[in-house]
Amino acid sequence: MFYFASFLLLGPIGGALAAIGPVTDLHIVNSFIQPDGFNRSGVLAEGIFPGPLITGNKGDNFQINVIDELTNGTMLLSTSIHWHGFFQKTTNWADGAFVNQCPIAANDSFLYNFNVPDQAGSPMYVFLMIAVSISAFYRVSQQTATQYCDGLRGPLVVYDPQDPDADLYDVDDGITTSDATLINGLGRSVNGPADAPFAVVNVVQGSRYRFRLVSISCDPNFLFSIDGHTFTVIEADGVNHEPVVADSIQIFAAQRYSFILTANQTADNYWIRANPNNGHTGFAGGINSAILRYSGAPVADPVTTQTSANLLQETSLVPRENPGAPGNATANGVDVDLNLVLSFVGGRFEINGVSFVPPTVPVLLQILSGATTAAELLPSGSVYTLPLNSVIQLSFNTVAVAAVGGPHPFHLHGHTFDVVRSAGSTEYNYINPPRRDVVSTGAATDNVTIRFTTDNAGPYWHLEAGFAIVFAEDAPDVAAVNPVPDAWNQLCPTYDALTSAQLGGN
Repeated sequence: MFYFASFLLLGPIGGALAAIGPVTDLHIVNSFIQPDGFNRSGVLAEGIFPGPLITGNKGDNFQINVIDELTNGTMLLSTSIHWHGFFQKTTNWADGAFVNQCPIAANDSFLYNFNVPDQAGSPMYVFLMIAVSISAFYRVSQQTATQYCDGLRGPLVVYDPQDPDADLYDVDDGITTSDATLINGLGRSVNGPADAPFAVVNVVQGSRYRFRLVSISCDPNFLFSIDGHTFTVIEADGVNHEPVVADSIQIFAAQRYSFILTANQTADNYWIRANPNNGHTGFAGGINSAILRYSGAPVADPVTTQTSANLLQETSLVPRENPGAPGNATANGVDVDLNLVLSFVGGRFEINGVSFVPPTVPVLLQILSGATTAAELLPSGSVYTLPLNSVIQLSFNTVAVAAVGGPHPFHLHGHTFDVVRSAGSTEYNYINPPRRDVVSTGAATDNVTIRFTTDNAGPYWHLEAGFAIVFAEDAPDVAAVNPVPDAWNQLCPTYDALTSAQLGGN
């Protein structure tokens, strides 16, 4: 497995990238790549890293046929894809995580068929297109999680012609960020080739660009900035927010931002910086860097210096549509209040004293087979049943884990949530808190708190940095709300019949 702290900046990047979708095949293959100058084996969508851009329009039906052509028996041979950022309402079976399906066996395929009726935001990367898009990407799911760090991840964009911020920019473009920090799949590493290419983002002086910043990192968070430039943040994790001016962003794994950058500086080359919180930090030798290049500037490395001094504060983000956390504007004004105590014991992470162990049967299949209570559902102690149309509050106690690779991000499938208390803040905001689907759980002194409403029946899970928990939402109605296709029913029997050699990873 190789480790990349990867990051996508969807912008006018040198080189062309053909988009596919919304109806398409997606071949998963083993291939060698050299993103930072070192040759290594990867698990890749269509043989490239990051994977190909998948696009569609708001209201489209996506039909993505994932074809498993993996052959390297030293790596896992089965796979499945999680479509990060999509709610999968009435198609919980298509969420891709092991709580929702068994993996796709090698030499087999599975059709993910789902609708995107009402989500809009920003993608991983877009090239010279004017539109707003859903904040999304696709990645390998939990039961084959090592494939995520082996390269199986890519961008997915859903455009909405009714973008409320369309008058703020002229061009809608795209950035992604992997020992090396890769920006749009390119970067330099410590002790790597000194001439490994940088990603280049091309701009024209005087134009306004919408950039989509997406972290597909395995672990680190990054401080992102562009020398000599400020920008206006307008979206977080697919949710439109009121414009906020900043010159740097701290972005955690799986988070997404859109910002407007006006190319108003002297035509020249400027460093794009993405400094990780661990590993090889800094910018010596060109690591953790890419280039913003104005039209007319020489083809040369920048000589600019870092100028950032106005870091985006999560608490400054206010949703444009229907601001306000659900429930009453009091500390206990919710239907279900869960305090999640995060710990690290014997080399394993735990939530409320339980370390997640993947079940041998997907939680969705357990529910469809008649199990509907936390006592009946596996893994024991890691499944919480939640009633329909209820306000849920989650708070995170990170005292025991903040120093163990922290701060850790938390992502909830099937929902966005309101962050009523952000990392680094002691204030609770119930009136107009930020709304997103990935949040930093903060430092040991924080008590990050989020709220959401259960309006999407099915099992939904979180897994980052070893933590996992499953919320079985409205379990009694899951079967009626989420009818499964016949092909889904065949996944588990096929997977369960595989031999050790056919599973791979030996």
